[in-house]
Amino acid sequence: MNPSSKRRLFVTTALPYANGPFHIGHIMEYIQADTWVRFQRMGGNEVHFVGADDAHGAPIMIAAEKAGKTPQQFVADIAAGRQQYLDGFHIRFDNWHNTDGAENHQLAQDVYRALRKSGLIAMRDIEQFYDPVKGMFLPDRYIKGQCPKCGAADQYGDACEVCGAVYAPTELKNPYSTLSGATPELRKSEHYFFQLSSDRCAAFLREWTQASNAHGQPHLQTEVLNKVREWFAVDENGHGGLADWDISRDAPYFGIEIPDAPGKYFYVWLDAPVGYLASLKNHFDKGQAAAHWHAASRTTQDFDTFMADPQVEQVHFIGKDIVYFHTLFWPAMLKFSGRKTPSQINVHGFVTVGGEKMSKSRGTGISPLKYLDLGLNPEWLRYYLAAKLGSKVEDVDFTPEDFVARVNSDLIGKYVNIASRAAKFINQQFDGRLGYFGATQEMTDAAQALADDVAAAFEAREYARAMREIMAAADRINTAFDAAQPWLLAKDDARRAELQDTCSRALAGFWTLSVLLAPVLPELSARVARELFGLERDFVWADAAVLPQRVAPYQHLMQRIDPKQLDRLFEPDVPSAPPQNGNARILPEAKPAAAKATAPGDTITIDDFAKVDLRIARIVHAEAVEGSTKLLRLTLDVGETDADGKPRTRNVFSGIQSAYKPEDLIGRLTVMVANLAPRKMKFGLSEGMVLAASGADEKAQPGLYLLDPHPGAQPGMRVR
Repeated sequence: MNPSSKRRLFVTTALPYANGPFHIGHIMEYIQADTWVRFQRMGGNEVHFVGADDAHGAPIMIAAEKAGKTPQQFVADIAAGRQQYLDGFHIRFDNWHNTDGAENHQLAQDVYRALRKSGLIAMRDIEQFYDPVKGMFLPDRYIKGQCPKCGAADQYGDACEVCGAVYAPTELKNPYSTLSGATPELRKSEHYFFQLSSDRCAAFLREWTQASNAHGQPHLQTEVLNKVREWFAVDENGHGGLADWDISRDAPYFGIEIPDAPGKYFYVWLDAPVGYLASLKNHFDKGQAAAHWHAASRTTQDFDTFMADPQVEQVHFIGKDIVYFHTLFWPAMLKFSGRKTPSQINVHGFVTVGGEKMSKSRGTGISPLKYLDLGLNPEWLRYYLAAKLGSKVEDVDFTPEDFVARVNSDLIGKYVNIASRAAKFINQQFDGRLGYFGATQEMTDAAQALADDVAAAFEAREYARAMREIMAAADRINTAFDAAQPWLLAKDDARRAELQDTCSRALAGFWTLSVLLAPVLPELSARVARELFGLERDFVWADAAVLPQRVAPYQHLMQRIDPKQLDRLFEPDVPSAPPQNGNARILPEAKPAAAKATAPGDTITIDDFAKVDLRIARIVHAEAVEGSTKLLRLTLDVGETDADGKPRTRNVFSGIQSAYKPEDLIGRLTVMVANLAPRKMKFGLSEGMVLAASGADEKAQPGLYLLDPHPGAQPGMRVR
C-alpha cells in the first residue's frame, strides 16, 4: 500500500428488509465488506462504511398491520435488535440508518425530479392486478402463478426463481393473490415509468457495465457482466432488451410520496438504493458518527462536497439475487440525475449448509444469534468465511466438519501455536527481549513480499487466497522452529544466542501473520498487538515487515472448537408459536384427526393443550396428487413471510380427496396444527396438518369435514 495515494471510499452493503432479524446470509455479506473496509483503513485510506434498514413497501405495511403496529414502530422494533448482531461479529459500520429517514425522502424526491427534468419519466395507464377481497392493488410479491418463460409453478409476480426471467406480474399464467387466494382482477391505473429502454440509458449502460474504475478494476465481475449482457439481448422476433421500469405504486402503500402525484408512491426499489446516499448524508450531518457504532471514520465533512469529489469511490457489496437492480436501474438513476455512478459492484453467492439451501427445520440452517448465544467465537466464523470467499459469484458452503477442521488446524494448530511455544522460551530465558543474531534483511524482505501478496488478494476480495498464503507462511515458521529444536537449545548455555534468534524469528513471523490477519480477526489481532507485543495501538498494514523487540508472557489467545459445542448450533428449536418474518418452521402433515362421537379419551392438562399451536390458514391452491387416490396437495397461507419479506406458503398433503374437489377449497379458511416435526412423504415434504372431523366409525358415519373458521378470521391467527 502506498500511503501517498490515499483513497477516499464510500462503501455499502445491501440494505436488509426491515421485516425480520439478520440471517446468516446478511452476516456473511457484512463480514465480507467489513474485512475489505478494515484492510483499506489499515493502509491509511479514508473509508465511510454505512448501512440502513430497507423500511418501505407493502410487505412492511401488511406485517405491521398484522402485528397491530404502525409501520414506523414495526421497523423501529426490528432495528432495535440489529446492534447485537453487528457487535457480536465485530462488524463496524460508521452509520446505520433507515430508508424512512428524512434524508431519504429528500434525496429520493430530488433524484426523481432530476430524472423527470432529464425527460426520462413517462406516465401511462397500465392494467394492474387488484385483489377484490383485500381491496387493494397487489404488489408483485403478493401475486403468484406460473412463470411465462419457463412455466415453473408458484413464482412471484416480478421474477422467476427457477430461470431468472424478469417480467410484469400480468404476464403470469394462472395468477392468484397470496393475501386472500382470490383470482386477481385487472384494473387500470396510471403509473410512472423510468425509461430504461431509451437509447440514452441503453448506450450509457452498455458502456458503464463493461468499463473499469480509476484503478483498472472492472465495475462488474465477469460472470455478472455476462448475465447483464443477456438482459440487453434482443431475439429475432424483437423480444427482450431493456424495458421501462415501473417506479410507482398506488395507495395504500408505506413509502415516499411522488412529488405532484397525490396517492402515488415510489416503488420501494427506487428509494431503497437511494438509502445508501441517505445513510451517508445522515452520517455526515451528525458531524460525528454515534459512539455506539464504533465509528472509525469520525467526520465533519459535508455530504455534497464529499460526493462531488471525483476521487471518491462508491463501492457496493450485494448478493446475486439483486444484481438486476444494482447493475441497471441504480447506475442509470445516478447517471441521469447528475450523480456519481458506482466504482464497483461486488456480487457474492449464498450460504449453503452441506451443499443444500438453508432450512432451519431440516437442521441445515445457521442462526447467527444462536451462534453467539452458545458462546461460539465470532472470529471462528469470520476466519472460516474468509477461507471460503473469493471474488467470483459462488455459493459459500458451510459444513460442520470442515469448520472444525479449518479452525482447529489453521488458527490453533498453525497460527496461535507459534506464539504459545516461542514466547515461553523468550520470557523464561531472556526476560521478554527479542534478539536477532543473523542477517534480518532477507526475513523482512520476505515479510514485505508476503504482505504485498496478501494485500493484493484482499484488494481483489480473494480472501481464500490470502488465507492460504498466510497459513502456508505459518507452516514455514513452524517447520523452521521445529527444525531448530529450541527445547534442546535451551539445555545448552553455549547456544543461548541461537535459542533467542530462533524464537525471535518465530515471533517476528507471528507478528507479521497477526498484522495480515487483522482485517479478518480484528479482536484477536488487537489483543496480540497490545497484550503480547506491548503496542499502544492496533496494527496498521505498514507494521507487517517491522521486527518486534519485546514480547510479554504468553496469555491464552483462542481455544479449539469442541464439535459437541457446534452440534448444538444445529439442534432444532421448538418454539411455542411459529416465528414470523422469515423464520417460520417447516412442519409436517398427519392424517386428519378423527373425533369420536362417544366420550372423550384420557384427560389432559391445560399445559398439554398449550403445546398444540393451532393457526388459521387460508387454502390458496389445491390439487390432486398424481399417484394417490386419497391425497390432495394444499398450499396454505398461515400469515408468514420469508427472509426477503415475501409471503411464505406451506405445502400440505391431506387425505381428504374423497370429500372435497380441489377447486372447491381455494380461498377457504381452515385450521392447522402448526408445531409438529417435519414429515417427508414420497410425494414431497408436507409442511403442516389441517384439522378435519369424522365419525368414530367411518363406515357407519362416513364423511370428512374440514374445520371452518368464522368469517373475519385471518391467516396466522392463533386458535385458543
